[in-house]
Amino acid sequence: MSEITQLIGSPASCRRDPGGGTDTEPGSSGNGRRQTGHPPRDSFRHGSTQTYSRYSDEKTGFGHRGHIGHRTRHGAPAGPGGIRHHGDGPALRLAAEGYDIIATGRRSERLESLRREIEAAGDRCTTLTFDVRSEEAVRRNLEPLGRVDLLVNNAGLAAGLEHIDKGDTADWDAMIDTNVKGLLYVTRVITPKMVAAGGGHVFNIGSIAGTEPYENGAVYCASKHAVHAISQAMRADLLASGIKVTEIRPGMVETEFSEVRFHGDKERADRVYDGVEPLTGDDIAEAIAWAAQLPAHMTVNEMVLMPSQQAGAYYTHRKN
Repeated sequence: MSEITQLIGSPASCRRDPGGGTDTEPGSSGNGRRQTGHPPRDSFRHGSTQTYSRYSDEKTGFGHRGHIGHRTRHGAPAGPGGIRHHGDGPALRLAAEGYDIIATGRRSERLESLRREIEAAGDRCTTLTFDVRSEEAVRRNLEPLGRVDLLVNNAGLAAGLEHIDKGDTADWDAMIDTNVKGLLYVTRVITPKMVAAGGGHVFNIGSIAGTEPYENGAVYCASKHAVHAISQAMRADLLASGIKVTEIRPGMVETEFSEVRFHGDKERADRVYDGVEPLTGDDIAEAIAWAAQLPAHMTVNEMVLMPSQQAGAYYTHRKN
């Protein structure tokens, strides 16, 4: 599963950034820091959910594995060498945009590393360690939160790559429990807070597998079809409450996605990207940050993002 599970934030009191501007964002209710938030060829590594929102609950400042950030004059912090987890990019990007970050996930050491990186840039980050597959853990960690302005449902993974008659049912359970049920558990706790506040923005990280099923990926593709359908229905359910819902469906993104899919076989995972310059977690972060800063009257329902060398789940130009 990927490292960052969720990013959640609550509104914070409006404060001035070093440049003299305020932290408000279009479409917010006034005060608070702004928060935004493959299978072999189809989507970037899911395994984490992130929430980005204005965080202004002075008493409680935590969320799932994700981040909350406040506006500062710093640019996006530079990450450590190597492949960054796709959850880190949005957290860092949104922190640089002025969000206080709440990061959640299963591995505390990864969360701690992320927290230190965000705080080194002068921004704020709180971390929570739990597994989104547990409804009890989700409720215990997220219900104490105050107002949340932005949520990134980024938890997810792909496990295995076999014909359905040879699939591992344990892999199937892991994908459905994380990609579908985990997203639903978090959404069920966070969206009532948005409804009560009169607005918010939910980002669901899907995959091109959610509209383009492929051989050997039946259950993964089914889980991402579910994310696609849930996103569309969620948009309708929350429409009258002034809550935006954006689904992002990436193609090839170089994260831990393929290594997890192939159960730690890094050599096999690396071959997925042979001859292709894939997207990165930072690219996904840019898309989230852009959609999150749009005026209140504008909503991006869905975004399909791919490397320039990829046209779909079945069409990839490899240069080797």
